[in-house]
Amino acid sequence: MSAVVSAKAELADFLRTRRRHITPESVGIALSGQRRTPGLRREEVSVRSGVSLTWYTWLEQGRDIKPSRQVMDALARTLQMSPAEHEYVLRLTGHSTEPALSQLTVRLPPHGQRLLDALGIFPAYAITHNWSIVGWNRAYENLYPNVASTPLGQRNLLWLVFTDPYVRDLLADWTTDSRRFLTQFRAEAGSRVHEPAFADLIERLQDVSEPFRRGWASHDVDHFTSRERRFHHPGVGELLLEHHRLAPSDNPDLHVVVYTAAPETDTAHKLAVLGRQRG
Repeated sequence: MSAVVSAKAELADFLRTRRRHITPESVGIALSGQRRTPGLRREEVSVRSGVSLTWYTWLEQGRDIKPSRQVMDALARTLQMSPAEHEYVLRLTGHSTEPALSQLTVRLPPHGQRLLDALGIFPAYAITHNWSIVGWNRAYENLYPNVASTPLGQRNLLWLVFTDPYVRDLLADWTTDSRRFLTQFRAEAGSRVHEPAFADLIERLQDVSEPFRRGWASHDVDHFTSRERRFHHPGVGELLLEHHRLAPSDNPDLHVVVYTAAPETDTAHKLAVLGRQRG
């Protein structure tokens, strides 16, 4: 049986996982005696969210029902979901306010490539909504040379993070960074995880990467946030880069990812040296 599941089954797994991680004390339930059920019981979720027990049970069973936005908002409060997790379940149940994504973008428009090239020494690349890398500048190739030689079918950011030993060595804290990439990918994928472009990627990663299997089974989700990222480059040593992501308004299926030098570091100088070394 395929490891990739439908949106309803994904929601069911996610709700069960969240329910088991909520302690009774955190929602005001006084414990008396030993509980065999980890986290909350279904009955307790039902009472505190105002959702009928039957309806909630059906959600956890992946039944073919359509919960309202109000139901999902109430469950998000009871299960103490983060904003990213709340948005995730809304997407799974068809309540996202974002416009539907168009067909997978297969190439970066010429003006997009010119934008990447104009960034000079700062590494930048473009990804589609399933994180396929469709363009990059010379500075990014200097940072990650394998991008140019990777076959098109494997030139996917999530795939490379979990399968390329060069990336594992390049990321100073691979364990934290890879988990962060996974949770962001899952949040953005939402109900699209069962579509071919996502399903094939997820299934292949589950086949080859134990860290990915563990992370995917956790059902953790999170939003992207700009932050400093630390890299260890074999040519110039440590680089401290600020990680940014932009969405072109004329092509929302694409995201442009840019790394700029962190202030008060020698990173900009090292990026310039790296450019000359590989020029």
